[in-house]
Order: sequence, then structure tokens, then C-alpha cells
Amino acid sequence: MSPKIGIRTHIERFASAEELTQLRAAGRLLIETHRYSNTYAIDRHHIDRITAAGQVPIVHLGNIADIRRLVQPAPWLVVLLWIPLQVCEQRSRQRGDSDTVNRLQAWDETLADLHANDNDLFHRRFHTHQATPQEIAEQTADAFFNQRASTS
Repeated sequence: MSPKIGIRTHIERFASAEELTQLRAAGRLLIETHRYSNTYAIDRHHIDRITAAGQVPIVHLGNIADIRRLVQPAPWLVVLLWIPLQVCEQRSRQRGDSDTVNRLQAWDETLADLHANDNDLFHRRFHTHQATPQEIAEQTADAFFNQRASTS
């Protein structure tokens, strides 16, 4: 499968292995992660373009080490979106994912990572089975603007 470059939105795109190698060599990758037999990467220029346009980048990461690498040089609002294992499995099967077993293994790995390395990293925590996407988005935006106002 081709590596995915960017942010998990409509802007996410597939890239060839050659392009990923070029981005890596140019020092443009903020994060590179391997999961589900895929490579996920975040292009520094992509984040820079979003922020230069006055927009707020939203990045989906699945482990604490990558989050810490991303937030070290600049302030980020770090939000945990969590779901119980049973609901994760149910949603994966409802979507027709062919890799549900791998996703459940990743859930277990992420939970262990959280227990071992969280240390109050997250500014906000949401259980996605207890709130709508709209509610989570509104509360996250409020937290972001409050954080921005307090650092200005």
C-alpha cells in the first residue's frame, strides 16, 4: 500500500515510496509512523501552509512518542479521543474493515502506551461513544481559543 502523507482530513493523500524517501531526505517529515501495514507521515510544509493561512491543523496520531515529538517545538492543544474496546470492535465491523483484528491489537497497544506514558499530556479527553462529533468539535474549539487567549 502507498504511504499516506498529510493530515487525516480531506487533505490526506497517498504518496509513492519514492516521494516519501524524498520528503524524508529533505527533512520535511515531522512524524513517520507505521501501523496496519501502512506508513503514515506528516509533512512539515503542509502544517506550515495551514498555519500560514490562519487555519488550525488537526493531526491524528496513535502513540505518545509521536505526540511528544510533534508538540515539543511549538504549543499544541492535545486531545485524546477514546473509545471502549467493544465499541471499537463494533464500529470496525460495521464499517466492514478487513483488518479489525489488527485495529483491536492497536487499541491494546495504545491503551498500554497511555498507561505507561500519558503523564498529563492531554489537555482534553473525550469518549467518542458518549458525545457527538459536533459536541467534541465545539468543546475542542473552545479549549483551543481559550489556550490561545491565555498565551497571548
